[in-house]
Amino acid sequence: MADISSNFLGIKSPNPFWLASAPPTDKMVNVLRAYEAGWGGVVWKTLGSQVKNVSSRYSSVDYGRHRMMGFNNIELISDRPLDINLKEIREVVRLFPDRAMIVSLMADNYREAWHELIMKCEDAGAMGFELNFGCPHGMTERGMGASVGQDPEIAKMVVEWVMEKATIPVITKLTPNVHSVVPTGRACVEAGTNGLSLINTIQSITGVDLDTLVPNPFVAGKSVYGGYCGPAVKPIALKMLTTIAQDPLTSGVPVSGIGGISSWKDAVEFMLLGATTVQVCTAAMNHGVRIVEDMCEGLSNWMDEKGYTKTTDFIGKSVQTITHWEDLDINYHHIAKINQDKCIHCGLCYIACEDTSHQAIDIQRGHPYNDYSVKDEECVGCNLCKLVCPVDDCITMEVHRVGPEYVNWKEYQKLGLPLNDH
Repeated sequence: MADISSNFLGIKSPNPFWLASAPPTDKMVNVLRAYEAGWGGVVWKTLGSQVKNVSSRYSSVDYGRHRMMGFNNIELISDRPLDINLKEIREVVRLFPDRAMIVSLMADNYREAWHELIMKCEDAGAMGFELNFGCPHGMTERGMGASVGQDPEIAKMVVEWVMEKATIPVITKLTPNVHSVVPTGRACVEAGTNGLSLINTIQSITGVDLDTLVPNPFVAGKSVYGGYCGPAVKPIALKMLTTIAQDPLTSGVPVSGIGGISSWKDAVEFMLLGATTVQVCTAAMNHGVRIVEDMCEGLSNWMDEKGYTKTTDFIGKSVQTITHWEDLDINYHHIAKINQDKCIHCGLCYIACEDTSHQAIDIQRGHPYNDYSVKDEECVGCNLCKLVCPVDDCITMEVHRVGPEYVNWKEYQKLGLPLNDH
């Protein structure tokens, strides 16, 4: 069987699945339950100055029958006393020494506060730190969280403070509430961080209650911008992860991937784009901690199927396939094909293409149903019909080159070749 164990900055865990810094990692009872279920590690909910949370705290975006496609929270860092958190961390490490215990930190913005918090957490048995430079609500008003992550110079200064005192690996968690995560990622690497994690939550409003006229979550007739996560943010997280993996100054730094990971397939995608470990929150809050069983089994089976013996065999393998639009092959062309044996004659492909695309699907009206076929000469290979089709593999995209050799856009212009829709 494949070896799914992970070694992140020397911190070993039986699998790459960690619970992210969030409510599921706020206290010992939750973390013990997670470890018993099989999680490889946790990032303990952020420790720092004492705070007071509000009620209510969560809201979500549903899609169709799917609950919590996107999840929003206005919860702050741990509101439990620091000494209780440290006592519980020490006990968890004693009971499960083979699991990764990362502690998330957000100290006040001066050197001594960071140094003091670091020493206390190391004494409690922390195996690594995650610096929370991403929280987009509440803490930002105090000059913390995303306020640090949005300013590369401040982020660099704080990381330098941390590296003066820390004797265990330091991971810096980046905020997505920027035009690019690369500048802050570079600054943190220059300051000496051992690793990076991304993404933290995206500032959001998930919707407005049409009875109260107040956005959710509701706190005494008011609301605030919250942090958005869950399956809806996965595409954004994958893009930002890839930019870190591609940048020459950050590409060699180990990364823990975060953002909408709900299954072993999601986890593999993050790892293919450069993540060594992955962190999960919303899926566990939605389905419970035992989802890790399917994640471990699915990852192991996929690796066996592909012939990978360890996770490092495939980490980062997809990064090189992301290029610039100008370098794509202009002569590579697809044409859709409808499998008439699988077609259920719903007409969704025809409606989508006829109303919003290239009128490339023909309709033959009949009784009791209509038949649909592709007009090859009109099809631009955009994938729309395949995406709206409710039947797996009913519509496939076949390769039909329009030129014998690879030609990119720059060469196309240089050669003065004629333009066409294809």
